[in-house]
Amino acid sequence: MSPIGRAVGLVFLLGALGQVVAAAPSLPNVVIIYADDMGYGDLGIQNPESKIPTPHLDKLALQGMRFTDGHSSSSICSPSRYAILTGRYHWRKKASLTNEMGDSAFSEERLTLPEMLREAGYATACIGKWHLGFGWSQNVKAGHEVDKKNPQVDSIDWSLQAPAGPTANGFDYYFGDGTPNFPPYGFVENDRMVVAPTIQVKEGGHYKPGPSVADWQFDQVMPNLTKKAVEWIEKQKGKEKPFFLHFTWTSPHAPIVPVEPFLETSQAGPYGDYVVQSDWSAGQVLKALEDNGFSENTVVIFTSDNGPAGQMQVRYTRTGHNSAYGLRGMKIDIFEGGHRVPFIVRWPGITKPGSVSDALVSQVDIMATLAKAIGYKLPSDQAEDSVDFMPILNQTQTKVRNTIIYNNKVWGVRDGDWVFLEKVKEKAKDSYLKAIGCERFLEGEDVLFNLRDDPMQRKNILAQYPEVVKRLRSKLQEAQKHSYLYLE
Repeated sequence: MSPIGRAVGLVFLLGALGQVVAAAPSLPNVVIIYADDMGYGDLGIQNPESKIPTPHLDKLALQGMRFTDGHSSSSICSPSRYAILTGRYHWRKKASLTNEMGDSAFSEERLTLPEMLREAGYATACIGKWHLGFGWSQNVKAGHEVDKKNPQVDSIDWSLQAPAGPTANGFDYYFGDGTPNFPPYGFVENDRMVVAPTIQVKEGGHYKPGPSVADWQFDQVMPNLTKKAVEWIEKQKGKEKPFFLHFTWTSPHAPIVPVEPFLETSQAGPYGDYVVQSDWSAGQVLKALEDNGFSENTVVIFTSDNGPAGQMQVRYTRTGHNSAYGLRGMKIDIFEGGHRVPFIVRWPGITKPGSVSDALVSQVDIMATLAKAIGYKLPSDQAEDSVDFMPILNQTQTKVRNTIIYNNKVWGVRDGDWVFLEKVKEKAKDSYLKAIGCERFLEGEDVLFNLRDDPMQRKNILAQYPEVVKRLRSKLQEAQKHSYLYLE
């Protein structure tokens, strides 16, 4: 019998005695709620100075384990989304955004998390943002060409299926809008547009030009996605299959479009209100799990694809809310605030309610952890960077990895408390750096920090520790050759 078959836990009969041995526990359902551009300090339970109430996510943290040192693979979204679904660092494939008109970010031979779970008997669904390629440009009409930066609505046959989206990469069901600020603007269900785009929109303040359905309403995306997620959970009731739901928000990413009744519910302006709305969305999904009897056998993971966007700087000076509370950096750059993100796991029977872990973990570790939990043996050439962090979840160990590698046009390595970054590029404004008490580093400067002594990464101590720099530079060079680094 395969490892998967063993994990399902069939009931065995003891022939002579006629006695039934209890079946192994059923496979847990899995729900990942994946925020878009939510900072470490946007979660109220992590930021005592927060101006944004997040009661549902705070409650989730109190019901499970909250990680203070959890990381996305990248500080931008497509790479992180690739990494969480493959269990490997994004830079092993590429470190840039994926255009929705272009091909899939996944190679044909790459095992994805939903493919793994589907092989194990799971029903799989992705609802929300994708940003990993749909392949719409493969459906170009005869005689037309596609400008991926400004695709024309008449150049694509929208009646054809998307050849490279979620349903081509392990998901049984998909509903979403691809990416909130990239065309085409319209909902996709499974592999087809629900309504074909018919108009061409010009570039707006926070969205790119391209095809759109008529009367597209940016503010209705999150309400519709939340409704679909709840409905999909409700449809799983009474079914024998365990399920995996990857609920990928388009919020609080721009365009920032909170709706009633969330307007003016925070003290951090429209962005804060949008986070409150996002928190409500999480609450709706958690309530659906509870109402349908799934809570006690469902692993819920909440995290974000990267840190907060650059608008956080102005928001901090205007409202006092710091989305990167306690950290230097933001979306796009290489400092901690760009990739240290909210990270919560509620696993009934495994995680101790209200527990907090300071262990270094990465979103790439989710795949190996779930594989081990369901008895799935990962091939040696899949999920290469993923480490099973169940010993952290059940508190039998305090750490399972010591090292992570960074890359977003800047390379860096974290090893224990040490962080070494090559040729840094500072994204922050001088006024913001001054407000948080950090000096600007020189463009292209190599920097070294010890996070135990300097969690804000204020002071470059590279000159004081040449042997540490030499060791970490060597580790980084090994990683760039595709060596795999975990504990020493």
